Amino acid sequence: MAALFLKSLMLSKDKSDRYTAIRYNSTINDTERSPSTDSGIAMSEAYVNEKTTSNGGHGLPSRINPRIISDATIGLADGLTVPFALTAGLSALGDTNVVIYGGLAELIAGGISMGLGGYLGARSEAEAYQAALAETKALVVNDHAKAATLVRETLSDYDLSESVLHEITTSLLASPPGMVDFLMRFHHQLTEADYAPSRAYVSGLTIASGYTLGGLVALIPYLLASNIKDAFFGSIILMALALFAFGWAKTAMIGGSNHWVCFKNGTQMMVLGGVAAGAAMGCVKAIGS
Repeated sequence: MAALFLKSLMLSKDKSDRYTAIRYNSTINDTERSPSTDSGIAMSEAYVNEKTTSNGGHGLPSRINPRIISDATIGLADGLTVPFALTAGLSALGDTNVVIYGGLAELIAGGISMGLGGYLGARSEAEAYQAALAETKALVVNDHAKAATLVRETLSDYDLSESVLHEITTSLLASPPGMVDFLMRFHHQLTEADYAPSRAYVSGLTIASGYTLGGLVALIPYLLASNIKDAFFGSIILMALALFAFGWAKTAMIGGSNHWVCFKNGTQMMVLGGVAAGAAMGCVKAIGS
């Protein structure tokens, strides 16, 4: 019974990159209330088989890693606001070439800086994960009592009986690698896939690409329009549309199918980005005056 519970718990965790509360449908409690142990085990096996089938590609649709969406949001939001504020401030000089060259210089420097920041941040997270992993391995080897206490604390929210807790703890103590994996994934809520060495490169590239793409949106009107005033207003409209579209698309990519929710998040992204860009542009104009 404990093995079935652990297996179903692991499968529930594998369904998402971010760990949230598991919707475990009281299989253990049903077993305890049932007059027949066999029927409870059959229910647990059916639950595990259902989760296994869904993980096999026939259940929930695959989605983009939320970490990638988060990095893209950081890069694109900054790319849409900072270069826009700079180009808007430079447009007061009345020279389109100054706006374009200044915007491109900021875009290149900002993209590199943002990408390096994302890379170094992800590297730091990976190092913290490795430190937690080493500490957990040492704990499992040297302090069985403390490891057992952590298991019980982790499972305290599941309302399991003492006999089931004892069986789970004993099973994990008999398998040190399994104990380490359990504590890392459920107690520390850390999973190796989120802190792989390649994660730092993906994070840096995603943030830098988002920043560059967002900054190009602000520059496009200045590249196409002959009048700098028209280019300025065109940049405002294009930035607002881009922020709204990204807010909508971001919500849809993480599983939001409600159009009203997508519209609300798109509007929120547009308003917040507009406020940030307006504040930055106001500071530039205030300094220039």
